[in-house]
Amino acid sequence: MAHAAPAGGFARTPDVFNAKVHLAARYGIPVVLGLVYGYWAAANRRDGGPITGWNVLFGCVTAIAFIVLCIAVATFAPLLKRELHSAVKSGFAGASVGFLYSQTGESVLRSTALGLAVAAGIFLVFFYRYYTHEDGEGNRIR
Repeated sequence: MAHAAPAGGFARTPDVFNAKVHLAARYGIPVVLGLVYGYWAAANRRDGGPITGWNVLFGCVTAIAFIVLCIAVATFAPLLKRELHSAVKSGFAGASVGFLYSQTGESVLRSTALGLAVAAGIFLVFFYRYYTHEDGEGNRIR
């Protein structure tokens, strides 16, 4: 027998990427998502009108803010208990969607309602995942 299953009965899949790939993904994914988010927010704001310098500046500032917040959430949220971990990630996602929707010119109440709905749905998904894959102290069980 080459490899025995761990005490819990579940074998872990091997990690096929090295540390450099993980480091590139840790910062590369938020940067790409931030650039797409900034472009999307700027496009929503200009509403099909001409691209102006202020619109480009808005997109760049939005992208930078998204990148910084995304990296902060990805870095610090795993240090929290699973309930807060889920709440932080879902709050970031809900606020991001609500902000994008607010740039279309819709009312603040509709933007808030959409952001809360997205945050609630994502909270349920993340909480279920962490609840079924962690013990009470936050250690992975599978």
